[in-house]
Amino acid sequence: MKIPLDRQAKKPIYLQIRDRISHLIEQGNLSPGMQLPSIRALAHTVSVNKLTVLEAYSMLEADGLVHAKQGAGYFINSPAASNNETPASTTLSHRTRHQRSAVDHPPQAERSRGPSDLAKRSFNPSQNVIIPTQGINSFPKIYTASLHSHAEPDYIDFGLGFPQPTGLDDLQRIARRAMKEAHTFFHPGDPQGDIGLRSQIARILIQQGLEISPDNLIVTSGSMQSLSLLVEYFITPGDWVIVEAPTYHGFLSSLQQRGAQIIGIPMTLEGMNLDLLAQYLKSHQPKVIYTISTLHNPTGITTSSAHRKKLLSLAAKHDCLIIEDNAYEPLSFEITPPPIKAFDTQDSVIYVGTFSKALMSGLRVGYMAVTGGHAKALIERKLLHDFHVSAASQAIIKEYLSSGHYRRRLNHIKSLHRDRRDATVQAMIRHFPPHITWTVPEGGTFLWIQLPDTLVLADICSTAAKQKVLVGSGTAFFPTQQGYPALRLNFSLPPEESERGIKILGSILRQQLLSYAR
Repeated sequence: MKIPLDRQAKKPIYLQIRDRISHLIEQGNLSPGMQLPSIRALAHTVSVNKLTVLEAYSMLEADGLVHAKQGAGYFINSPAASNNETPASTTLSHRTRHQRSAVDHPPQAERSRGPSDLAKRSFNPSQNVIIPTQGINSFPKIYTASLHSHAEPDYIDFGLGFPQPTGLDDLQRIARRAMKEAHTFFHPGDPQGDIGLRSQIARILIQQGLEISPDNLIVTSGSMQSLSLLVEYFITPGDWVIVEAPTYHGFLSSLQQRGAQIIGIPMTLEGMNLDLLAQYLKSHQPKVIYTISTLHNPTGITTSSAHRKKLLSLAAKHDCLIIEDNAYEPLSFEITPPPIKAFDTQDSVIYVGTFSKALMSGLRVGYMAVTGGHAKALIERKLLHDFHVSAASQAIIKEYLSSGHYRRRLNHIKSLHRDRRDATVQAMIRHFPPHITWTVPEGGTFLWIQLPDTLVLADICSTAAKQKVLVGSGTAFFPTQQGYPALRLNFSLPPEESERGIKILGSILRQQLLSYAR
């Protein structure tokens, strides 16, 4: 469970935790009988001392909202039980009184480890804002090239945007269980999405720190449909839209086809350059900011809580909608800050997620969390697209979530991806020239490789393709391909495949550097 905290506020941290959980209980987002995270787990998640969480839980218990079971943890009370309890102000335990001096720092052993052992290189691109004068739609061409590569033997596809297939036996078992609902497939589906699935998604998002109910969710055919619907609904030709540069090329293509005017704000290691964002919010008054706050595609950067809050504050100041697309958030190796949507009190953020990255791309089940007055119109617009998402796909995802297999699968994929990320980075250290720099993300599937300005990216990509190595050209991720030379590489390939591809790519880079040095 992620809890948005304001560490600069006068209200103590333990009270902020107590108030947040109390509010979720009162709103019905945490149902009777549900178990709260363990003291150790919540302390690690929100980066506080365990005594701070214990104090918050003790106050909730004194309020009659939760009860403790010896050796099992804390559980939500039924409303009847809550009403019979004495107010916390008169029953605060002796143990709690003596814990108010707890320092809000996680124990050293619980702090997340960084990727320093992987020779993390510098990421310091030029901070040039990109405002294109004409659109170039490259996403369909790139996707088609990736599909064609899979029809060829021995092709190594670093350009793929999805994890490798694993856990097929689990899928077959889950699918068989889901087919118990097959009789419902003959009935018209809800364009908003299956209510049982939306309830499961809401529980996940509440754990992420969002205040969400099933009524706030719209299930879509992958996150791409969510983004397309949002572009159609909010953007009219000529509207200004701010994106990160680089950013997800599928969204860029949607904007270009819609006739939007794009402003590409450069990325730093901390995320979108907020000084430049403030400048262009004031000068161009854009309608939408599109951001990927966790495991950014393509750079892999995850922003801090402070960055997220400042971005939200800037957007609110200029009455600008935020679309927060966190498709890869479930694949984070480490605990991440609450999404920007968790800090949203004015319904100015729409959160987009998907199961296509964490489970399998072919099921095409995504969702968007929409609070405020736009949900009804977006549901009606979706109805005109496809009536509803495949009932079979929704049933399979719902079974994954309700049975606990989703969490187990995530743990398996994250462990696998961490090993494969490490192996890919070690291969780059061995085979890439010293002039090449990259980011080392704490999750997801991508490495972002920044190349010297002297290299011609098109030559590198075409030479690699002739040797059956497909790479993601960095130009596709910038508005009208105006950014610096870079490559996006999928690190989730099997280690032997990745090693062979990196060796070929390293040889090409060395040859290119030599030829341009002459």
